[in-house]
Amino acid sequence: MVQGLASSIEFQMSLLLFVALAGYLLAARINQSAVIGEILVGLLIGPSLLGLITYTDFVASVAHLGAVILLFVIGLEFKLKDIFNVRYSIIALAGVVVPWIGGFYLAKLFGYEFGSAVFVGTALTATSIAITANVLREMGKLQTEAARAIIGAAVIDDVLSLLALSVSEQMVAGTLSLTGTSLVVFNALAFLVIGAFVGSRFLSRIVAKMDQTKIAKKFPEFVFIFAMMIAFLYAMVAELIHLSAIVGSFIAGVSLGSVVLRHSKDYREGAEYLHIIFASIFFVSLGILADFKALTPSVIWFLLALTIVAVLTKVIGCYIPAKLQGMSHQDSFVVGFGMSPRGEVAMIVALLGLNAGLIGQDIYVSLVLMSLLTTVLTPIVLRNWLYKKDFLGFLKRKRITLQ
Repeated sequence: MVQGLASSIEFQMSLLLFVALAGYLLAARINQSAVIGEILVGLLIGPSLLGLITYTDFVASVAHLGAVILLFVIGLEFKLKDIFNVRYSIIALAGVVVPWIGGFYLAKLFGYEFGSAVFVGTALTATSIAITANVLREMGKLQTEAARAIIGAAVIDDVLSLLALSVSEQMVAGTLSLTGTSLVVFNALAFLVIGAFVGSRFLSRIVAKMDQTKIAKKFPEFVFIFAMMIAFLYAMVAELIHLSAIVGSFIAGVSLGSVVLRHSKDYREGAEYLHIIFASIFFVSLGILADFKALTPSVIWFLLALTIVAVLTKVIGCYIPAKLQGMSHQDSFVVGFGMSPRGEVAMIVALLGLNAGLIGQDIYVSLVLMSLLTTVLTPIVLRNWLYKKDFLGFLKRKRITLQ
């Protein structure tokens, strides 16, 4: 009876949300972002320490929903011109090439085989925009030039990382071909262009017209349900072509961000409440996913070197093109560190390599923990170094407004 209750969905959801609340309390106590608090509490109750919660299929599914909803909410605050920008493409390209080279040669230096080294380099090309976007949003910095550059470059980065993954798999298998690589690029770009065009030109108009209908006036929540349906539909299509689902939901959010509603409940507000619940679980899950017990002394050294290389190659690779394009010294560093979190994207690449037998458990654990460390490091750097004065001023203004 007790065991059945403990494994029930209701109990697991209650426990995960309780842990998320604990994350907020911890974040308030140590004066850090809620993201940091939730990840740290996830580490505490996960396999690394107390072992109260494991990364079950249920936790993974709810966390996945959280990431999709989070990027839909972030997308609502952006415009299409912020994504399809040549300047951001240059930043993204450098932010993929430099980390790939750094990861590949680091793995070779530690004596790993060619196939493993290729996958290490590929994992380092990834960028998780969910982490940085949420932190910038908390700090009131989402509309800055640096934030637009990070989001725009990270979306393009996801396409380039997909290309790097495809090329890496073909290199290791000895089946590298121009046709296969071109198909990957074409599918990804086609989805971004067609998805954005259809969303902004047709779906946004449908939403606006739907707001004027009798059914929307009778049921104000009707349009909100439709908007969330579009978000998950875009996420599904993105996954079908092997892009990250969060890129799909982000494009959906960007497409619907300019719609003005008169009669319906604002789906921005509704999505925000979903985001509060499910995105919190997503960040907790990143801590649960890590397992420090799998570390050995040799793996620890590789992990430390890998984390340093992961951060430096993204910072250098993104700082230089950002600075050359006229951004300030501070904004260029913000872009570099903002592109550093590997998050769930690198974890997915690592899992693919492990399942394909191309990397061992030692590299897999290192990649997962590197992803977690870069995820934790970025909010700390942004809040306590690069944006310290701005953030303190933002908090002061919020207190004055509340009073």
